[in-house]
Amino acid sequence: MGPRNKTGVSEFLLMEVTKDLELQPLHFILFLSIYLVTTLGNLLIVMAVISDSHLHTPMYFFLYNLSFTDICLSTTTIPKMLVNIQTQNQSVTYTGCLTQLCFVLVFASLESFLLAIMAYDRYVAICHPLRYMAIMNFRLCGWLILFSLFISIVDALLHSLMVLQLTFCTDLEIPLFFCEVVQVIKLACSDTLINNILIYLATSIFGGVSVCGIIFSYTQIVSSVLRMPSVGGKYKAFSTCVSHLSVVSLFYGTGLGVYISSALVNSSRQTAVASVIYTVVPQMMNPFIYSLRNRDMKEALRKLISKIPLPFQDCVI
Repeated sequence: MGPRNKTGVSEFLLMEVTKDLELQPLHFILFLSIYLVTTLGNLLIVMAVISDSHLHTPMYFFLYNLSFTDICLSTTTIPKMLVNIQTQNQSVTYTGCLTQLCFVLVFASLESFLLAIMAYDRYVAICHPLRYMAIMNFRLCGWLILFSLFISIVDALLHSLMVLQLTFCTDLEIPLFFCEVVQVIKLACSDTLINNILIYLATSIFGGVSVCGIIFSYTQIVSSVLRMPSVGGKYKAFSTCVSHLSVVSLFYGTGLGVYISSALVNSSRQTAVASVIYTVVPQMMNPFIYSLRNRDMKEALRKLISKIPLPFQDCVI
């Protein structure tokens, strides 16, 4: 007899990170280290932007929001994985799963919008440098962030409310290490046509707008840079975009890897690993990408770290 509808779902089961008991401590230390590095690195970026008046510009304002979003996205997924590894219990409550699902959607969508906004910021800075502060004023920057957050929240709530209308089968094993809307919908016994249409529509519209915005911005940037007479000017313009291009490539590259993995690979564990990489690696690497290639950020971080009191520094030997 096949699985039947179960309206009173109390919990789902997530995939085990590893079934080898000897490797569980190693995986726990690995993900804990990734989480600490991600949180600390992005927190340093946030504090550096706040503390240094030289970084109170639109570009660093968007970077501040990107770092904060990275912290939130990592916090949404990794701590639950750590708890599951430590307790060897893969269950997650129905409410907890929907909550995680909603927050993953919010912060992943917000990061996509932020990358598009940052691309537009670079476009204005390079193609319209004399009008940069007039166009990218802080009022516009604030509205762009608020609008992106509003759209991300509405999209996530809409998906979550649609999931609430579903009834689920007795097979409640999610083939990922965290709750993700597509995988949760696949477990439903009721009709999911509207849910799938909503997912494809939202991905096409919001993801398409972000990607098209990034492509348009860099098409104009490349065209403008090629018209510059001096090699030094071209290098300076290009260097201001390298960090952002690296972050965009990492974020959308890992996202594309998840899509290809789920479409072409039959192994659910490989798809799960690809999903973890998508929600973990870009968030961990972003602080390094921006701090290592940005002179102003490195100087701000140096000043910030020098202000942090060290143990026993006031002791007299």
